[in-house]
Amino acid sequence: MRLKSANINVLVKTCRKAAKVLIRDFGEVEKLQVSVKGPGDFVTASDKKIEKIIIDELQIARPSYSILSEECGEIKKDDSFKWIIDPIDGTSNFLHGLPHFAISIGLEHKNEIICGIIYDPIKDEMFTAEKGNGSYVNNQRIRVSSRPKLKDSLILTGGPRHSSDKKDVTMEEYKKFSSKVSIPIRKLGSGSLDLAYVAAGRCDGYWQRDLQYWDIAAGIIIVREAGGYVTDFSGGNDFIKNKTIIASNSKINKEMVEVLNS
Repeated sequence: MRLKSANINVLVKTCRKAAKVLIRDFGEVEKLQVSVKGPGDFVTASDKKIEKIIIDELQIARPSYSILSEECGEIKKDDSFKWIIDPIDGTSNFLHGLPHFAISIGLEHKNEIICGIIYDPIKDEMFTAEKGNGSYVNNQRIRVSSRPKLKDSLILTGGPRHSSDKKDVTMEEYKKFSSKVSIPIRKLGSGSLDLAYVAAGRCDGYWQRDLQYWDIAAGIIIVREAGGYVTDFSGGNDFIKNKTIIASNSKINKEMVEVLNS
C-alpha cells in the first residue's frame, strides 16, 4: 500500500467524517421526495452542515490555512495555503435522490493546486492525488485512457444552468461534439466526478463552461497526475479565469479544442 502524505491523510479523515452525515442526510432526502414541500430546504441546510464539518476538521488540522468554499465564501489567513471546498458537488442530484454526488476538496499552495480529493460516499470511491505522486482511487493507481481519436471517445459535459447567459452557446457546443463522436454524450450532473472519471479512464474527455474554482480544484490535479490534460477552451491554462475547462487524455485534447473553436 502506498504511503499517504500528511495533507492527504487530513483530507481522507475529513471526508470520512463528513460522509457519515451526508449519507444519513441522503436517506432523509429520498424519503422527502414524496412530501408536498419537497426536500429543498433540507438539502440547503445539509449543504451548510456538511461544509461546517469539513471546515472545522480542516481548521483543527491546519489552523493557519485560508479557505475558499462554495457556501461560506473565503476565510483569509495564510494566503500561501488555501483549501478549496465544494461540500456537495452534484447538489441537484442529491436534491432529487439521485445517488451521484461528491465531496471535493483541493489544496492550493502559491496559486497552484498541490493535492486534492474527490469522494463519492454512495459508491465509497475516493479519488486522491498529490503533485508528483500520481492519482489513485481507493489506493489503486489510475491513468487516463489511451483512446487516440475523438470519434471513438466517450465524452462527458455539464450545464447549461437555467440562469446562464451562455445557454445558446453551450447548446451549439453540444451539437458540434455530437456530430464528431459515435457514442452519445453523457451528462451525469457532477463536474468533480466527471473529472475523476476522466482521470480513471472511464471516459476520454470532458468539457464545460461557467464552472467555479471549487467545482474543479481537486479534479485538476487528479486528472493531471493521472497523465491527462486540463486546459481552457483555447488550449491554454486560463481555465479558472475564463471559467472554461477541457479535461482529456493527451491524444484527443487538440481535437476537442478544435471542435470548440470551429
